[in-house]
Amino acid sequence: MRRPALRLWCLAAAAAVVALAARPAGAAWCIARSGATEKALQTALDYACGPAGGADCAPIQASGLCYLPNTLPAHASYAFNSFFQRARAAPGACDFAGTATTTLTDPSYGSCTYPASPSTAGQSGSPGSSTGTPTSLSPPGSDNGGLSPPDLGSAGDDSGVESRTAAASFLPPALSLCLVYLLLHTPAAVAMV
Repeated sequence: MRRPALRLWCLAAAAAVVALAARPAGAAWCIARSGATEKALQTALDYACGPAGGADCAPIQASGLCYLPNTLPAHASYAFNSFFQRARAAPGACDFAGTATTTLTDPSYGSCTYPASPSTAGQSGSPGSSTGTPTSLSPPGSDNGGLSPPDLGSAGDDSGVESRTAAASFLPPALSLCLVYLLLHTPAAVAMV
């Protein structure tokens, strides 16, 4: 009776390993915290896209691939991640006065690709290399045609990164055990014994 449940668990573990293998090794992204206030997000976005921050904010300008959804959290997430990647994911580079958090889930959506490394984060990180802060943001709750990055929660610190990494390191041995179990408990294998 327990075999179907174990087989289902093994299939789920295999799918998780495939999903983890699909993302760049060690990749992490910086996104806006879901509970951040608009004022704090706007201040942090202004910094990230300003001369001192140096984030590549061209993709969140009106003609950019990440302009839609035209919301403050979406634009802040892209700018925060650009800054974070250019800083080579340094400790503290994804804080923005408590308005940002890291995630291991790629926040890219549609044709908007979030950089996953310094080499894909746009121009050099020198001050003044950004293209400025987007100024025409939609009011909260406006309809953006259903386009939005996934809500990735508000972990608040990097402890979730370690726990997800630990879970990922558990999967290959568990998957190996599943394979052995399935080989030993299939009708053909049982007939050989």
